[in-house]
Amino acid sequence: MPRVKGGTVSHNRHKKIHELTKGHRGSRHLLVRQGHESMLHALDYAYCHRRERKGDMRRLWIARINAASRLGGLSYSQFINGLALAEIDINRKILADIAVNDPAAFSQLVSKVAEKLKS
Repeated sequence: MPRVKGGTVSHNRHKKIHELTKGHRGSRHLLVRQGHESMLHALDYAYCHRRERKGDMRRLWIARINAASRLGGLSYSQFINGLALAEIDINRKILADIAVNDPAAFSQLVSKVAEKLKS
C-alpha cells in the first residue's frame, strides 16, 4: 500500500486554528496545540456569553427604567405594577429606549401610571 501524505489537510486545519486564535496572547496564536486549546475555550466562552448577554441587557433596561421612573417619583416596581393596572403593554426594551431618548414621553407615562395607582 502506498504512503499517503496529509500535508494539505493538516495545513488547512492548522490554518483554521491560526485564523480563529488571531489576537490571542503569547504562543496561543502561534503554536497549533496551544492554539487549539485556546480556540476551544474561546468558542465555549462565546457560546455561554451569548446567552448571558440576554440577561445583561435586561438588567440594563431595568436600571434605566428605574432611574427614569424615580425622577417621576415612582420606584421601578410601582411603575411596572402601574403599567399593568393601566393596561399599557410595552416591553422593557422599548421603555428603556423611551426613557433614554424621549424623557418627555416617559414622564407622561409615569404621570399616567401615578394617576392609575392613586385611583
